[in-house]
Order: sequence, then structure tokens, then C-alpha cells
Amino acid sequence: HVMDVMTVTETWGEGRFGRTEVIDNTLNPDFVRKYILDYFFEEKQNLRFDLYDVDSKSPDLSKHDFLGQTFCTLGEIVGSPASRLEKPLGGIQGKKCGTIVLSAEELSNCRDSATMQFCANKLDKKDFFGKSDPFMVFYRSNEDGTFTICHKTEVVKNTLNPVWQPFTIPVRALCNGDFDRYNAASPYSLNLLILSLHDFIGDFTTSYRELARGQSQFNVYEVSLHSSNNTSVTLLSFSVESEFTFLDYIKGGLTDWLIGNPSQSTSLHYMNPYQLNAYAMALKAVGEIIQDYDSDKMFPALGFGAKLPPDGRVSHEFPLNGNLENPYCNGIEGILEAYHQSLKTVQLYGPTNFAPVVNHVARYSAAVQDGSQYFVLLIITDGVISDMAQTKEAIVNGAKLPMSIIIVGVGQAEFDAMVELDGDDIRISSRGKLAERDIVQFVPFRDYMDRTGNHVLSMARLAKDVLAEIPDQFISYMKSRGIKPNPAPPPYTPPGHTHHHTLI
Repeated sequence: HVMDVMTVTETWGEGRFGRTEVIDNTLNPDFVRKYILDYFFEEKQNLRFDLYDVDSKSPDLSKHDFLGQTFCTLGEIVGSPASRLEKPLGGIQGKKCGTIVLSAEELSNCRDSATMQFCANKLDKKDFFGKSDPFMVFYRSNEDGTFTICHKTEVVKNTLNPVWQPFTIPVRALCNGDFDRYNAASPYSLNLLILSLHDFIGDFTTSYRELARGQSQFNVYEVSLHSSNNTSVTLLSFSVESEFTFLDYIKGGLTDWLIGNPSQSTSLHYMNPYQLNAYAMALKAVGEIIQDYDSDKMFPALGFGAKLPPDGRVSHEFPLNGNLENPYCNGIEGILEAYHQSLKTVQLYGPTNFAPVVNHVARYSAAVQDGSQYFVLLIITDGVISDMAQTKEAIVNGAKLPMSIIIVGVGQAEFDAMVELDGDDIRISSRGKLAERDIVQFVPFRDYMDRTGNHVLSMARLAKDVLAEIPDQFISYMKSRGIKPNPAPPPYTPPGHTHHHTLI
């Protein structure tokens, strides 16, 4: 029989988020109502969707028939092809409950930037011994009738017919997304002979929409009796470019992320049967979030600083699963299993060299520089490093490639060398050459340990901080190479439907 269906969405830890409308008499509802959520790449945002057959107008869910539920993270939806995730419904033992299709769409937030150039003609003479030194100031009108300065051109010296340099400004700075909001653009004269006082020449009003439509000639209102009647400002050029975001690349088909997990020699590897050690907690905290953006959930996991069986050869670049031909592990649980097995078979041993594993990931990323893949190397370390110069050189070279490096320090050692590799205060360099981008983020795990022993909270705090810079690092690479997102696939249309309403 057909049903009157409704979806209830909850964000774990925050309670019920909202309900869709009720779709009458159908087994294949297509919901219209959307949920607006704040998306954070660096956080694990858990969601639950419950479906009900609505039998009355009662708001009490216990009065309606439960049809099934599913769990996922917001990252899973965003990281799916075209940001569309299909999940089976469960929750009723022994019964198939059907499927639910979840789609995410980034709200347009006026991300465009406008590039424009102006010139003026026959401005009023303001200098006693010369002409004028004009520049233009743009003011954005506010909702309360006041004005806020949003741009100032350079000064063009000693002229009544200035041509200002082209400039680029975010559209939201010009009009805050209101294309018909008027801006007052006021030519001033900066006169150094009278102690840099601003002499007013004139002004005019326009809007972003007028500029975008090609309005190019503006008459300037003059207050001086000495000025001519045909003073004007001309818009010489105007263009708009969209600023791409992290989500644009994800939904356009970024195919793979690579997570490497090097481990090294220290008693911090001790495996307590009742809880994860610091290495495993750091890996799980970061990996469980970033794996949502990998298409096949297969990750190469590498170790360094150990003697390998059977001959005791020291290696700084060995597969944790012992398979040289195929070092890939299935998901974060697969990496953890390989890590625990490797501790039983290898002998932890120094020195501690970072450069081989950084170069290993660099070789992967150097082969795929078209924007289709991005590589994230997670290094978990006790802070000891034996090849600082070589590691710096590897990072400087890696800064040209589609890769980022996360370093998590475990234990109570000093991490001065790791702070230096981070390069937040002083950009890392090698042989006199600065890194093209900042690609390293370092944090000491001890700073995130919850005093009450709540490891879940500790891991969430850690992940939030170490992953926060990844989207900006990703965008900086794409912009530096002029790579634009692939066009998003067409919206999903359910069978028998002519349109699709997105559910976020």
C-alpha cells in the first residue's frame, strides 16, 4: 500500500535538526524541504535520517509508523560523486527498508570577484601651482543609510585626466550580494602642499548591476564653480571571475586522497588491549574524517625506522602490511590492523629519516598534477629526526606538487624541529629557495588530551586543528596552477520524475 512519508533529521550530540514535509500516498517520495547546515571539512559531522509513515497530525513521532533509518556524516555526502550519496535504510530487523538518496549543495555566497578599471576626464584643478593628484574612493551603502569604505585607488599625480590601474575586489565587498545596492564613488585630490588634506572634487552613484551590464559613462557632480560642465568618469573595463571553493573541486570529481601513516621507534607504540595508543588515536582521529573524500577508501600505509625480516635490513619506507607490490589498506581500520601486525614482525630501529617517505608521496603526486588527485601525508612521530636538511629539501620540492603534510607529535619530547618544518613563523627553505606554498601543519597531541580521559573528545579536537588548513592548501595549489573544477555531473533525477528537489 502507499504511505504518507516524512523524514526526520538529527545531528548527533545536538538533537533533532528538522523534519521534511509529508509526501502523501507514495512509496517513492521526493522531498522538497532543504536543511541548511554549516559544513566544516575538519570535523566529523554525524547525521541520522529517520523515515516515518505519518498516520495523523500529531507531532509525537511515537504516534507514527517507523519506516527505517540511516547514519552517515556530512563529509560522506559532500565527498560522494556529485555530492550525492545513496544509503540503504535499516533499523527494522529482518526487513528491507529501501534506500534514501542524500544530496548536498553549497549555498551561493556571492563568491565572485570583479576586476575593473576607471579613468576620469576634465577634473577640477585643486593644486594652487599645478593640477590635481586624484584618486577614487568607493563607499558601500549600508542598510541603515550609512556608508562603509570598500576600496581606494592609487593616486595619479599632477593630472586632470587620470587613468587608474585595474583592480580586483570581491563582489560581496562592493554590495554584500545586493546587486542593486548603490555605491558612492568619490574622486578626491590628495594635496601634499596643504598637509595632505583631502579636497573634494565630485561624486556619482551607481550599482553593481549597472557596472555589470556595461554602464560605462558617469557624470560627476561638481561643487566647484571653476570646473567644466562635462566632467566625467569612464569605466574602461569590467569582468567577473568566480572564486572556486574546496567544495567546487570535490563535487566536480576530485577522485582520490592519499593518506600515508609512517610509524617510528618508541615505547609509545605499546599496545594496550583496552585502549588505543597515541599513534593509533592520532591516525583514527584524522583518518576517519579525511577518508570520506577518497573514492575507494584504499590507502597506502608506510612505516619508517625499523629492521625488517628476514635479514634485519633497516628501512625508512616499508609497507605496514608487508606487501611491497600492494601497500594499500582498506580504510582506516585496515591501516590500524596493518600497523598492529607490523609491530609484531619488525624491530623498531633508528635513525629516524623523514625524507624518504616525503619523497615517496611526492613521486605519487608528481605523476598526477592535473587536479584530479590530491595527496595528504600523515606523519606521526615522537619528534626525533635524523635528516633535517634532506627533509626540508623534500618539503620545498613537495610544495610545488598537489600534496599536504600533517605531522602529529606524540609523547613529551621537545618538538622544536617539527615547529621549524611547520613554517608558520618562518617559511621553510632549502639551499636558499623558499617553499612555494605552506604545506605542513604540525600539532603536539599532548595539547589535545582531555584532562578527564575522554579520548573521543581529544581525537575530535586534534582532527579539527590539524585538518583546518587542508582546504586552503588545496585551493592554493589549484589556483597556482590555474586549475578549475570539473563541471559537476547533472543533478540526479529519480526514475519516473522530471525534476529533483535537493535534500541537504
